[in-house]
Amino acid sequence: MVEQAVSKTKLKKGDTVMIIAGRERGKTGKVLSLNLTEGKLTVEKLNIIKRHTKPSQRNRQGGILEREAPLVLSNVMLYCGNCQKPVRIGIKALEDGRRARICKKCKEVIE
Repeated sequence: MVEQAVSKTKLKKGDTVMIIAGRERGKTGKVLSLNLTEGKLTVEKLNIIKRHTKPSQRNRQGGILEREAPLVLSNVMLYCGNCQKPVRIGIKALEDGRRARICKKCKEVIE
């Protein structure tokens, strides 16, 4: 089964997201990076994996390194600070002509 890549998303780097599926379900964190071609994102201090590395020219120390592994985009939702819940996102035109993302539950602008 081949999974299709996500062409666009309403999430961006620096957003606070909540994980809604998997072993880290219910935890929140900040988005560190997005990879839309693979449909994945990395969340700060969540989905930690351990990598056993040999000493090399780049990594002189070697040993067991801990780092964040990517999560599938469908397993996270944007976290609204007002609602204190994961929410869906809408787009609304502001008076000054700019477009802003809004929370579908409380209708507040998400920064």
